[in-house]
Amino acid sequence: MSALAAMSRDDVSREALAALPIPIYITDPDGTITFYNEAAVRFWGRTPELYKDKWCGSHRLYWPDGRLMAHDECPMAQTLSTGKAVIGVEAVVERPDGSRAVFVPHPMPLRDAKGRLTGAINMLTDVTERKYFERSSAHLSAIVESSDDAILSKDLNGIIQSWNTGAERLFGYTSEEAVGQPVLMLIPEDRHNEEPAIIERIRRGERVDHYETLRQRKDGTLIDISLTISPVKDKNGVVIGASKIARDISDRKHAEREKQKQTRRLDILNQIAKMLSSDLDQERIVQAVTDIATELSGAQFGAFFYNVANETGEEYQLYTLSGAPREAFDRFGMPRNTAVFEPTFRGTGPVRSDDIRKDPRYGKNTPHHGMPEGHLPAVSYLAVPVISRSSETIGGLFFGHGQAGVFTQESEDLVIGIASHAAIAMDNARLHKAAQLEVLQRKRAEEAKDLLLHEIKHRVKNTLGTVQAIASQTFRAAPREERDAFGARLRAMAEAHDLLTNQDWGDVTVKDLVDRAAAAFNPQRFSIQGDCTALPSAKALLLAMAMHELGTNAVKYGALSNATGKVDIAWQGEDHKLVLHWRESGGPMVVPPAQKGFGTNLIQRALAGEQGRTQLDYAPDGLKAILEIRY
Repeated sequence: MSALAAMSRDDVSREALAALPIPIYITDPDGTITFYNEAAVRFWGRTPELYKDKWCGSHRLYWPDGRLMAHDECPMAQTLSTGKAVIGVEAVVERPDGSRAVFVPHPMPLRDAKGRLTGAINMLTDVTERKYFERSSAHLSAIVESSDDAILSKDLNGIIQSWNTGAERLFGYTSEEAVGQPVLMLIPEDRHNEEPAIIERIRRGERVDHYETLRQRKDGTLIDISLTISPVKDKNGVVIGASKIARDISDRKHAEREKQKQTRRLDILNQIAKMLSSDLDQERIVQAVTDIATELSGAQFGAFFYNVANETGEEYQLYTLSGAPREAFDRFGMPRNTAVFEPTFRGTGPVRSDDIRKDPRYGKNTPHHGMPEGHLPAVSYLAVPVISRSSETIGGLFFGHGQAGVFTQESEDLVIGIASHAAIAMDNARLHKAAQLEVLQRKRAEEAKDLLLHEIKHRVKNTLGTVQAIASQTFRAAPREERDAFGARLRAMAEAHDLLTNQDWGDVTVKDLVDRAAAAFNPQRFSIQGDCTALPSAKALLLAMAMHELGTNAVKYGALSNATGKVDIAWQGEDHKLVLHWRESGGPMVVPPAQKGFGTNLIQRALAGEQGRTQLDYAPDGLKAILEIRY
């Protein structure tokens, strides 16, 4: 254009200008249009009248701020007025049809050989798309910067290209620290394999929606996020990188984990309640409670100190252990009511300490002033009283670990629930023992037996009612499905107790027990055959609970989970041993569980040792179980 400025208007090749695709027009020194090309006509949206229209061939002009621009104020008019080119001015043209375009004029004065002004030539550059892109980019940039989510971009080599304020807040890195660095710095080492798979999908032009994963902050902490990743393409549609939106979902994940914990806790307590309520032997109850609570709390060792009374009513203290040999406690004697132990033995409440050695109550009593020499190392400490329905402190559950900070609020809550069930079971066991002693002392077999049966039935139903009431209040926020499952288990126990009561707590035939168990599901789906073996009450209750557990699992996962599966039950009793076979067929393919379920553990524990044994075969065509009960 500078060459054109030095040319006379008559020297300009109008044919060449007419062929150019860029809007160009020429005026004389007075501003009258003497030439324009077709590109200018298309840009203006009209055909100006030669040697009549002045300054510009547009229909109407505006300043960038929206003010109307008079034609004699336009850059072409200013150039002719001053004789100097006006550079860098933007304007808006409005066409007759109302459409508008943003443009940059380039007016240049034309002079003859003597330097006299002979007119001017103007080239119009349409910058509408550029301005739209600039506005869109600014708008998008404002949205990105103001977003609470982390928004970043990376190239196909995984190098970070952009980083918004939300990313700074979420990950802790500033833009200066992050841009130019590999995105792997945000990914935990054990998840580095995710990035190549994501890049490969981006290269194919695919979008990754709501991918939930873990990422790492600058300080090393991990955070749950949801990723949405989109390919970034150039103007030719070639993928050149990816944009990522990372949303913090820590609160939701925490709520989900808490819900899972609560559901797991409810299920565990349901299973424990079922097992404990089926046993009236206090020694087995306290040992099972100690073993289960030690395992579930994460303790290194646990003990249950409890009070018992002999036939004369004299009380004394016993204890059970888990995770440690009995010799580890025997030489130290029974624990005294020291400052640390007092809240537990008085039933005041639980005591939990990350490091009991730092507790102000620790080490205040003679003769040891703390942990006796040779005692099991107890740094983490958890103790929960076991209180009966009559508010009597039966005993206390004590747990220890050699490391600090082992026991959590969840551990404490779980042990409190176990202690509640233990108290109920021990109350029942004590009642049962007291009833047996009463029968022996009175030697009035039938009358005493009837009295005992009615008393136990009343107590058991009250116990089941109490368990259900406590569970309903304690876990009212749990899913309805879990609460219904718990109620079904209680009803199964009540049915078993009713059957035993109808038989005067004498022997109950296996057929009656099996028929009752099948009736709770779909009797038509069962094939039942066996001899006339009868079981005493305690063994009958164990079998009833085992049948309910197997039936429930069949409905959930096995042959009764579809419309075609069947269950074959067969048994035979000989030499005071019942052998019962449970075979499922026609259900979905069985896959052995990765680990033994809690319910399975409880059944096997209940039928262990002198009680009998349980054998489970997870065959692909259906579960096969063998229950042996000695009676």
